[in-house]
Amino acid sequence: MLNQANKFIISKTGEEFFNNYITPDFTRTKHTPPYYEMAYRLYVPEKPYVNTVITFSVDSIGNVVKKRDIIGIPNCKEKPTDCNWRVDRKSAVSIAERYGLEKGIKDWQVGFIWNPERQIYVWHILSTTREFSGDFGYRGSGKEMLIDPVFGDVIALNDWNIR
Repeated sequence: MLNQANKFIISKTGEEFFNNYITPDFTRTKHTPPYYEMAYRLYVPEKPYVNTVITFSVDSIGNVVKKRDIIGIPNCKEKPTDCNWRVDRKSAVSIAERYGLEKGIKDWQVGFIWNPERQIYVWHILSTTREFSGDFGYRGSGKEMLIDPVFGDVIALNDWNIR
């Protein structure tokens, strides 16, 4: 089963990238019948902000279950530039400042995360402009900015709300 799962990732990343940066994460891998949720750690030592988890499900013989979420596998094999992450956290924050992301009422939440809609990693910067909590629970709003970690382009600027 592990061999099949490894082959699936290698088909997307290429063998060299897999061998250098991806390892099974057995503490996060779990059996949720009838599937196994496979977990791997993607870590690039020379780019410590690239430290994330890859997850997907396989059946009992190792076939990938495509109808379930496949998260975090970069397509380095077909698009090698998609894995040449040059924009670090400090640069992403500078880009957000330059493009006018509101400071908000507390420090920005900044993360190098998988964007399932675009099937790439992005810098996700969340600005909170309003928040309240009480008997009604948490309510908040603000802006989120997505930044391409390869070229530093602003991919999206969206409003967010929790009511």
